Amino acid sequence: MISLANTPLLLHGRDHHLPTKRRAPFTVRSSSSLQEVDKSPTTAEDSKLRSELCASVPFPPIKAAKRVVLVRHGQSTWNEEGRIQGSSNFSVLTKKGEAQAETSRQMLIDDSFDICFSSPLIRSKRTAEIIWGTREDEIITDSDLREIDLYSFQGLLKHEGKAKFGPAFRQWQVDAANFNIDGHYPVRELWGRARNCWTKILAHESKSVLVVAHNAVNQALVATAIGNSYIYLLRRVRGNVGSNWCRRNRRKRSVFTYVFTFVDVSGLGTEYFRILLQSNCGVSVLDFIPRPDGGSPLICLNRLNQTPGSPVATGSSAGRRTSRRIILVCQGSTQDSEATVSKLDDQQMNMLGVIQAQKTAELLLDLKLSTIISSPNNACAQTATIISQVQEAADCLGADCVPRYVEMKNIPDLDVAEIFQPSTKDTTDVSYLRPGWLNGLDDRVTSTLRERSGQAWHSLLTELSDESEEEKIVVAVAHPVAHIALIGHCLNLTEEWLGSFHLDAGSISVVDFPDGPTGRGIIRCINYTAHLGRWSIPITRSTVDDDSF
Repeated sequence: MISLANTPLLLHGRDHHLPTKRRAPFTVRSSSSLQEVDKSPTTAEDSKLRSELCASVPFPPIKAAKRVVLVRHGQSTWNEEGRIQGSSNFSVLTKKGEAQAETSRQMLIDDSFDICFSSPLIRSKRTAEIIWGTREDEIITDSDLREIDLYSFQGLLKHEGKAKFGPAFRQWQVDAANFNIDGHYPVRELWGRARNCWTKILAHESKSVLVVAHNAVNQALVATAIGNSYIYLLRRVRGNVGSNWCRRNRRKRSVFTYVFTFVDVSGLGTEYFRILLQSNCGVSVLDFIPRPDGGSPLICLNRLNQTPGSPVATGSSAGRRTSRRIILVCQGSTQDSEATVSKLDDQQMNMLGVIQAQKTAELLLDLKLSTIISSPNNACAQTATIISQVQEAADCLGADCVPRYVEMKNIPDLDVAEIFQPSTKDTTDVSYLRPGWLNGLDDRVTSTLRERSGQAWHSLLTELSDESEEEKIVVAVAHPVAHIALIGHCLNLTEEWLGSFHLDAGSISVVDFPDGPTGRGIIRCINYTAHLGRWSIPITRSTVDDDSF
């Protein structure tokens, strides 16, 4: 256990010392809880500093690959009522919530989890019990996994919170990271708790971990994990560099040195609260990959918010209605059975790829798509065509009374094949199914990928800004690598974060824009594959063997 008190830490080149003066404990009573909790008061500066330190300390090393599956509890009675729950413990699962938990149990039924961690709150613990089923091992409850502490907000209906607290409630809606109530910054406190949870989860000797908790805390767990590691970067520099991690390449009298460097990338901060959606019983998966020389593991978000229901069903994102959406569709599987970087050329889909495209088209049938934008790559164009044909046949398929016309466009910036072909001369060819594989590429490649995908992302936002339609849904079809880069742009991340995401062929990812294309995108799901049916990618099965990590 790392103690932050009385310990000087060097953070981004600055020495920080936490306050050491002891204060007398005092009692906080939640408006909706009968339980009293002893806490030490903290100033706003102390709270912010603790959050910053917790987010910046590297994760502990692990000896073997570890997969962590996060599940949010099913619908609760207070969810149904629209009541602010926070860390109160008065609501229970509804019948719908029980059914959602059962669906999640079926999704995870083939996994032999080593351990289950759960929030101690009734709604979460009951969800864990349903998913855990007949397994003999006990469920470990951890108070740090409880939902965000919202103090005086807890128990209020949303309109009551707005009427009673006015500006504070407004800040909770639009600037949650700086939201203050009863002398506390709940989101900052939550981020610190999430970091503590990871320390305990990673310290446990297990390879497959189930964690059942809540909306806000699962968001914090995902955000504090993404990119929170030392990553390898292969950089090309001109001249002679004294390093054991380098190799030279003489071209036209110039000396270029390829140097492996280590970059400390901290997790995403509190400003990402409400950006990474967690629906009731939504499943998110994180892979933790040990480094050969020890140290903080590589971390890859394998999927986000795979829900019991449809990921494209109409509804709200983070409690807000949206009329602008981008759906990222990964092309179907191709004839490249090895799925290696060197074979990212213009290939046709195989039979599995055609089935995947048809399943995706079926999933999108209930939506009226505005535009389908595709990479000119053959597999992408085939996938886009299949989706378009199903949309146009909506009348005979029973979805509409009239055929739909969907505009189709090609964007060369979505094609990534030519970016990777030169790189295979300088880097080891790897499978793009391997979690975190982008971390090992030459920075020239990742920089080019980010620049080119940035132009594609701008084109998608421009398409989305067309106000001729009240509701605008744009589908983008490309290779998984291109979509990983687009997700990075949506989250405003640099290329160092590209290895933090994984996508499978045939998967979809959904981004909503409740504030329009000029506002922040809310990630509704990443790498959703349940629509593929029997051809879907199992949630908890790794795409590679542990030994090859």
